[in-house]
Amino acid sequence: MEIKQLRTFLAVAAYGSVTRAAEKLHIVQPALSRQIQMLEEDLGTPLFQRVGHGMQLTEAGHLLMPRAKKALEELEQAKHEITSSPETISGTVVVGLLPSVSDLLAGRLIHSLKSQYPNLSIQILVGYVGYLQDWLAKDELDVALLYAYKPSPSIEITPLLNEKLYVVGPPEAKLKLDQPVSLRDLKKQSFIMPTQPHGLRTLLDHACGVSGIQLNIIAETNSMNTQKSLVQSNIGYTILPGVVIFEDIKNKKLSAAPIIDPEINRQISLALSVTRKPSLAVRKVVDELKRIIHQSITENNWPGASFIE
Repeated sequence: MEIKQLRTFLAVAAYGSVTRAAEKLHIVQPALSRQIQMLEEDLGTPLFQRVGHGMQLTEAGHLLMPRAKKALEELEQAKHEITSSPETISGTVVVGLLPSVSDLLAGRLIHSLKSQYPNLSIQILVGYVGYLQDWLAKDELDVALLYAYKPSPSIEITPLLNEKLYVVGPPEAKLKLDQPVSLRDLKKQSFIMPTQPHGLRTLLDHACGVSGIQLNIIAETNSMNTQKSLVQSNIGYTILPGVVIFEDIKNKKLSAAPIIDPEINRQISLALSVTRKPSLAVRKVVDELKRIIHQSITENNWPGASFIE
């Protein structure tokens, strides 16, 4: 039993297809099929059932999968302990951030990593959830922060935090952070909303649909800054996470209140590809990103957010 056989097995299990697994692993399909065949011969039992154009795990395959993952994790940990000096950590790591959190996290992440690992280069790509997930699937990102994502067997998700959403109005609306507002009471207000495929719009449409609420949407935009600008111009209300509005509230450019009935939250998660082995550099970036997020919440720099332990 070889390491590459286990990685091949996990890739086929994740994608349910030899063809897709071969594409992701950048090897030809016959070579991948041969790796699976050799592993099955070594174990003396089939690991997959060939069904139509796909592959389904057998009972033996289901038994092997968690053990294969653990074996690879142990090997990676050993490698990490052997090659963990700062000078050996190099290369480029591409991080995908949401527009709402990039200002809070990007600078701190780069500054901290460069001070610890001088040979490490960081690229930051900012985009909406749909784009980030697509870039991750295409191996254009090493790690990304996502919410309201489409479930996919190709990504590994680790929930990090829950974040409240707020109804946001101009200062004269006199919305208060300690006085929650029912979304049902805002049906007569005009709203500026994000466009699809913005993950925030997906959350809002779902919440309104489940609750039978139809908001009066008079404009849509793909820019959070434009949303805030239109609200400041007293054109309408909007709904945003606290991290992008609290400075404006302090400066009396906006007012805001938590939403109830229904309460609307978003869960931000860290995403990695399951078919691409994260390098030591990627793991260091992930660890530092988690630390900065935890610190931001602890120091009250991320209003409305609570860390998921």
